[in-house]
Amino acid sequence: MKAAEQDGKGLRLRARLRALYHGSSPAAVRFRFGVIIVDLAIIAFFIAAPILRDYGWAFYTLDILVLLLLSADLAARAIAWGGLRDFLKRPIVWVDLFVLLTLLFPDALFNLGFLRVLRLWTLIHSEFFWRTVGRRYDDTRIEEIVKTAGTLVTFVFVVTGFVYTSFIGRYEGISGYVDALYFTVTSLTTTGYGDILLPGVWGRLLSIVIMLAGVSLFIRLIQTMLRPHKVLHPCQTCGLQRHDPDAVHCKACGQILDIPNDD
Repeated sequence: MKAAEQDGKGLRLRARLRALYHGSSPAAVRFRFGVIIVDLAIIAFFIAAPILRDYGWAFYTLDILVLLLLSADLAARAIAWGGLRDFLKRPIVWVDLFVLLTLLFPDALFNLGFLRVLRLWTLIHSEFFWRTVGRRYDDTRIEEIVKTAGTLVTFVFVVTGFVYTSFIGRYEGISGYVDALYFTVTSLTTTGYGDILLPGVWGRLLSIVIMLAGVSLFIRLIQTMLRPHKVLHPCQTCGLQRHDPDAVHCKACGQILDIPNDD
């Protein structure tokens, strides 16, 4: 009898969480907006962690609070998903598990803490984010711009964290997190003021990687912003995904399209 009651409670909990994480009701949308806001605040904490670490017990208190929040969120998403095996196959889950590991051992894994910022990339590219935000901004072009900008911002802060943890205390040019951020941005934009130069062959190779990858991401962002607006509407005949908003026929095969239009 007790086992049946527990099974019933478990099923009700799963149904409730599934409705919140995957449903379309106003309450579910508000819940997901709240989760996204908390996620963005946590990501801001991750970015500022190298600076906040100097505050001692206050930093570790926040670290534990973030650990509890992310653990609760991950457990709730796992229950809502249904199958644990399928849930663990998702790359975003492994990113979250790694983040939890760095929060659980903040001192031992401090040099890998900069990878926590990858959570920004997984959030911006997640179905969870666009199923929530897309209800208000249902625009393919806006989605592409936000994803590209999110990738660029993630790259900047991941590289900044890597430069900071790799060269702080070993090279006098990098004396703080802001110096590492300054070096990353000047290298990415190829400004190259020359006041901060990473020493050795590895320093030069890192600078080359930042310039090539950063400039590519920046150009990609500009292209996304300037590219003519397209809508996502797969052609039933040839499968072409993107078309002009007022297109009547598919430009690849000539098939008649039925693109929804609010006008």
